[in-house]
Amino acid sequence: MRTRRPALQLSVLALCFGPPLAVAADSAPPPAPAIALFNGSDLSNWVNVNTSPSTWTVSKDESGASIIRCSGSPTGILRTVDAYENFILDFDWKHLSDPGNAGLFVWSDPYCSTGMPFSRSIEVQIMLTPDNLDAQGRVQYTGQGDIFSIWGSKMTPDRPHPGGWERCLPSARMTKGAGEWNHYTVTCNDGVIKLAINGTEVSGCSNTTPRKGFICLESEGTEIWFKNLKLTPLPAATPALAAKDVADLACAGLRPMFDTVSLAGWHEEGKPVGDATSEHWKDSHGVVRFDGKGTTLWSDAEYGDFEMLVDWRWTGEGQGKMQRPFIGLDGKNIKNPDGSDKMIELDERDSGIYLRGNSKSQVNIWCWPCGSGEVWGYRTDPKMSDAVRAACTPRVCADRPVGEWNRFKIRMQGEVLNVWLNGKHVLVDAALPGVAARGPVALQCHGSSIDFTNVMIMDLPSAK
Repeated sequence: MRTRRPALQLSVLALCFGPPLAVAADSAPPPAPAIALFNGSDLSNWVNVNTSPSTWTVSKDESGASIIRCSGSPTGILRTVDAYENFILDFDWKHLSDPGNAGLFVWSDPYCSTGMPFSRSIEVQIMLTPDNLDAQGRVQYTGQGDIFSIWGSKMTPDRPHPGGWERCLPSARMTKGAGEWNHYTVTCNDGVIKLAINGTEVSGCSNTTPRKGFICLESEGTEIWFKNLKLTPLPAATPALAAKDVADLACAGLRPMFDTVSLAGWHEEGKPVGDATSEHWKDSHGVVRFDGKGTTLWSDAEYGDFEMLVDWRWTGEGQGKMQRPFIGLDGKNIKNPDGSDKMIELDERDSGIYLRGNSKSQVNIWCWPCGSGEVWGYRTDPKMSDAVRAACTPRVCADRPVGEWNRFKIRMQGEVLNVWLNGKHVLVDAALPGVAARGPVALQCHGSSIDFTNVMIMDLPSAK
């Protein structure tokens, strides 16, 4: 039988259950305070990834406010020290000329893509330019706040692009011209990006990969000023993001080994430390070009345990046709049925990376059939065990065709060397018995012309 609950009992229940509901509402976390990405006095919150010391400087605008001044040369990026996931970024920018070109990269890797001055990221365009049209009169890109994926990132534009590109064209034209300040509000949340220019939302995208990473300012040809860079954090994704949706945060410690305008920090073999002059090695806007003559180029600094990133490509003519052996996974020459070495004629090219001050611990760059990454000084040393010699032989040939960029990732910890070439693990836990504990690194002269770029290094904890 149903009975009516007395009014007093209801009042008691209300008193008992009312306050906890109010407490729960009041316990919601307050919005995170905004973070100043630029402190107004220096660039200590930023990392110069691949531009010169003069590309990014601190200055004052016409009102006396502190700005980050970008010269526009060379092309490259300045990134935040920290990585960010979900956030609202507000900042002001001003191009000094028209046309003007620059950009904001979000959710970026801490280094540039192979052979490129730009990183895998989503670019929010900061550009002054007339619309670019294709042969059918369709707009391909604008100077009004396009958003697009670059160098391996992925996104879905809010509106389909006429050419099917992963690029969102703006819905309104709100950008002011040269000499005028513009305000960007960029909201990045759970893989969705929205851009508002001077208070009006104009473009966006979704389904981005990655969706956590670094923020970069781009230098690309013309002077631009930035100021009032403030980031408001938003709650992180729940559950936490999968690894595929996160930039390579483990390599945040990488720092450039060249300054893009000189060979400062390097010296040719036979010259003293600090003498960066060379007739044969030249740093040309971030690409170190070697003509195949002269001597090996050594770093002034020494390194113990480290991870190193090196992009390289062959240039010019080779050293001529030569007979070279096939090498098996055991590190020994493959034999023909008659017992002779199995050979192939190829256009000889040769260089390498010396580790810890010694040519014996060299990561080879060549065109032999076994592929680059081989350690000649250990593989061919008869005093080494069969296991050592085999481990110093690449597991697979991962070289790209002559003229294309390749990427080495080299990790040296204790006496153990690991090498990745173009994403393939070609040397796996190769022991180098007796290798020095510390020493400089070098780019080898072996008679072939070659380019290097994106040469970066970071210290690792000492191996135990």
